[in-house]
Amino acid sequence: MSIFLMMMAVFLVFVFLGIPVSFSIGLSTVAAVLAKGMPLAFVSQMAFTGLDSYTYLAIPMFILAGYLMETGGLSKRLVNFVASLVGNIHGGLGIITVLACAFFAAISGSSPGTVAAVGAMMIPPMVEKGYDRDFSAALTASAGSLGVLIPPSIPMVLYCIAGEVSIGEMFMAGFIPGFLMTAALALTTYVISKKNGYKSDEGEFEWKKVAASFKEAIWPLLAPVIILGGIYSGIFTPTEAAVVVVVYSMFVGLFITKELKVSDLPGILYKGAVTAGTTVFILAFAMAFSRYLTLNQIPQLIGSVILGITGNVHVILILFVLLCFVTGTFLETASQVLIYTPLFLPTLKGLGVSPLHFGILLTVGTMLGMMTPPVGINLFVAQGISGAKISKMTKAILPFLFVMLFVQILFVFFPGFSTFLPGLFSK
Repeated sequence: MSIFLMMMAVFLVFVFLGIPVSFSIGLSTVAAVLAKGMPLAFVSQMAFTGLDSYTYLAIPMFILAGYLMETGGLSKRLVNFVASLVGNIHGGLGIITVLACAFFAAISGSSPGTVAAVGAMMIPPMVEKGYDRDFSAALTASAGSLGVLIPPSIPMVLYCIAGEVSIGEMFMAGFIPGFLMTAALALTTYVISKKNGYKSDEGEFEWKKVAASFKEAIWPLLAPVIILGGIYSGIFTPTEAAVVVVVYSMFVGLFITKELKVSDLPGILYKGAVTAGTTVFILAFAMAFSRYLTLNQIPQLIGSVILGITGNVHVILILFVLLCFVTGTFLETASQVLIYTPLFLPTLKGLGVSPLHFGILLTVGTMLGMMTPPVGINLFVAQGISGAKISKMTKAILPFLFVMLFVQILFVFFPGFSTFLPGLFSK
């Protein structure tokens, strides 16, 4: 246990010194290996073998698909379709932003990608119509976090690999929580908009408008049907689904919408490679970190400490939720998933907690981390689009943050939100 505490101390010191999280994880593992008298080659071997998984191919593919859809005009058509559904209500543009993020999340699997795609189209019109710039940016950063909860989801893939959980079941577990979180964000947007007088001029709801925009949006709307339908029907695996959606997005962008040009592909591939490379780099060191913990039975020690405090599962889960909330301010998504899964999942499984239930709580915890400085990537993406100040955005995001935390605590007490659909379809 003393070496584990030393690892965490080294990790936190490096993080607060501003050293990238990937290096902080790697250096803390190196320190622990040296303190234990183990060969230093252990770190490189575990990092390499940890990445030696076919399933990891889904990560760069989903990231690439998001960029292809953004450039190919698919996200724009989704926004227009959602706008036709909302009509003339308080906060109409804000609610459109929330729903557009939910739809795009069902395609891309990436939270920052969702913020970038929807924010570029929705923040300027919101500001132009009189919405506060900080509110517009904060709303988009919050709604964009749905990209990790609504399947397909890159953090869910990471969790399933680290915890040896079925990706198909985990994706299915995300549907009801994703719907509830979307509804909570839309309701919060409506209340704030009504209070501040943010009115919509989208016009009255008309079936004619809906039909016309649906016709335009049919191609992007088919993407999640193909992805999830293919997975659950057994036609292809989640990894193969990621490749299918890349091919689909490229085909639609090049030959249907014709907004994607061949000359755009090198830039898209470069952006996708940079984003995926960053994630995989963190993943390599996190896997070495995780393997070291497992070999030295640290999860079992953590479990005994937790059970020494309380044996009440709900109390343990609430403490875990609060831990994610605090550490999410300085740990990015992949790090949280890959550190907390081996630490907590074995103990919680022993207490009867479903891995799907824990996975949803962990996923929502990473959502909150994406919205809080200093490493809240959604904040920085939305800030780059809007030009708002981070300090003011942080204040504007608080109502959304607390509503999402409240919904997460509801998930603690009602595990059926996560387990109902997987249980229904497994019968």
